[in-house]
Amino acid sequence: MRLVAGVPEGVAVDLGLVRLPEGSLMFPNLIGGDLTTPRFTRQTSTIFTHKASKLGFEGLRFHDLDAVARQWCPVHVVAARCGHDPATLLRSYAKRTRKADTSAAGVIGSISKGILGS
Repeated sequence: MRLVAGVPEGVAVDLGLVRLPEGSLMFPNLIGGDLTTPRFTRQTSTIFTHKASKLGFEGLRFHDLDAVARQWCPVHVVAARCGHDPATLLRSYAKRTRKADTSAAGVIGSISKGILGS
């Protein structure tokens, strides 16, 4: 948003008034690219880890942020913002757990009982 508005870092401004181009990414490739071209993964991770460390978040990785975002946003939205394919994102991070299986079985069972009346 700061780049689009031409506002340097450290200057207080209401960025809620800035409109980003359709398809803008959170971490675009700014060298020879535009706001819809993804950065190289290693570059993004390195910069993110460095800046997070300077803010006091030692050991926080870019992919940790991705996992947190997916708890509050649909996977396809997070994937689009990060420049990933949703299927690739799910293959990389979706983990089948006993708790998730039990929860899914309960939901499917409840729906089945309601529909089939058994």
